[in-house]
Amino acid sequence: MQAWIESLLVLLALPKFGLSTIFIVAFVSATLLPLGSEVAVLGFLKLNPEMFWPAVLVATAGNTLGGALNWWMGYGAERAYEKIAEHKPHEARVLHWLKRFGAKACLLSWLPIVGDPLCAVAGWLRLPFWPCVAYMAIGKFGRYVTMTAAVLWVWPGKF
Repeated sequence: MQAWIESLLVLLALPKFGLSTIFIVAFVSATLLPLGSEVAVLGFLKLNPEMFWPAVLVATAGNTLGGALNWWMGYGAERAYEKIAEHKPHEARVLHWLKRFGAKACLLSWLPIVGDPLCAVAGWLRLPFWPCVAYMAIGKFGRYVTMTAAVLWVWPGKF
């Protein structure tokens, strides 16, 4: 089993599989699983700086699709939760705040810790799916461009 995992990691590290690996890591990291995609993107770009825009776009697509998956999980969870639970006052305040901002709140989906659950809450509140996905994509694209440009060109010696 150990040899199989090592050979898989070697295969995924090859340049011809780099973008697909970034997509998978970005997708999984956008779900509620604790994983970050930034290191994979930065590592790939350190080895292949000419692939900046393709890597940023692929990472954005994977991360946005992961956020869309969170939206659907929140949508399904809300239907189950409403049947069995009562609302607490602090939950009502947060839900009211998110309803007030609507799909635009998904611009904050790039934030660490709260961004991924925010996408699930958007589904929970049944905010419109496609506008939520569009705002998720804008926020996540901005994060990848800013983060990678800063590390690769503003502070190149730090990475």
